[in-house]
Amino acid sequence: MLFPADRELTSIELCAGAGGQAIGLERAGFRHLALVEIDRHACATLRHNRPEWNVIGPPDHEGDIRNFSATTYEGKVDLLSGGVPCPPFSVAGKQLGNLDERDLFPEALRLVRECRPRAVMLENVRGLLDPAFREYRAQIDEELREYLYEPRWRLFNASDFGVPQLRPRTILIALREEDWEHFRWPEWNGPPPTVGEALRDAMAAGGWPGAGVWAEQANAIAPTLVGGSHKHGGPDLGPTRARKAWAKLGVDGGTLAAEPPGPDFEGLPRLTVQMAAIIQGFPPDWEFIGKKTPAYRQVGNAFPPPVARAVGCAIREALIRAESRVLLEAD
Repeated sequence: MLFPADRELTSIELCAGAGGQAIGLERAGFRHLALVEIDRHACATLRHNRPEWNVIGPPDHEGDIRNFSATTYEGKVDLLSGGVPCPPFSVAGKQLGNLDERDLFPEALRLVRECRPRAVMLENVRGLLDPAFREYRAQIDEELREYLYEPRWRLFNASDFGVPQLRPRTILIALREEDWEHFRWPEWNGPPPTVGEALRDAMAAGGWPGAGVWAEQANAIAPTLVGGSHKHGGPDLGPTRARKAWAKLGVDGGTLAAEPPGPDFEGLPRLTVQMAAIIQGFPPDWEFIGKKTPAYRQVGNAFPPPVARAVGCAIREALIRAESRVLLEAD
């Protein structure tokens, strides 16, 4: 008897943020046993949109993964996932790697050891694949192999999965050796929408008659959305270079707007938080809790849901095929 393809798989997510990865994995067929997040605004967003999720973070819990134990989940978890903080590896920072106190890869590996999931998926910035971190990646690989996982790294562009921005992300997947033969990396699924196509309706929502013309000339994908840093980030679309790229798309990146442009608006429109979320691939009905700056930080730090869904589906298919084969051989 083959393993049922619709069987629910389980996950624990670390540094869950506002739910970008969690949405994607939910759509890939994973049920979240726990989502650990330290930011109170992000926790409020998760609870607001998915009251049934077990969110471990403020105000009910501390939410620091350094103080989270996964031992009670041993034998119950199919996937441990997360997006540990990126500043230690970002080209926008000092790239201190394991010397940066914000490096939480050691904690993620500790939690892998504690709950022994069938699969691991950790995402981070493109910089983690730089030659400067080759030795650090090797250390991560070595520890995962000690736990009988085989790790592999790959760079993905969000635009390959229908997201209207480039947004390169490094993804680490670790599976048992016997499960890798069933795994297939997700592939490009066609060109993404342009910024204009993605935001046409949102720009017109306030009655702006120029939305259609604007959408026609915003005929490329967006630069990678930035501005989510707690240290430097504010309600804008990033530094000068990013703002110039946005200006070419007809968007004023200096600040974010509270509302879409109205009937009498003239000039370059600004994005709202919700428009920025659409650029990240969030569903239109996902609401972000907090004022403009903390809300935009949640968006700017997010992992695009369509990318998480694509990778999650590939992991799910591999795990189910592996179990189906075991059951078939048993029969």
